[in-house]
Amino acid sequence: MKQLLELLGFLALVQGATGLLHEFTDWHIGLVQRIGFLDGYEVYASVALIVLAFALFAAAESRKPG
Repeated sequence: MKQLLELLGFLALVQGATGLLHEFTDWHIGLVQRIGFLDGYEVYASVALIVLAFALFAAAESRKPG
């Protein structure tokens, strides 16, 4: 379970970071800007993904190994 939480945290961190890169550099990467209902809220969604990633990392650390 710990490894799954770490993997999900890593994916959320990568998607959040690529979403912010897309907004500030206009590179066409990441999935956040491709979700239609997030139009105009991409920065907020990217920051929320980064916060979620840190929460998942914290939850993974609190789990017992195994």
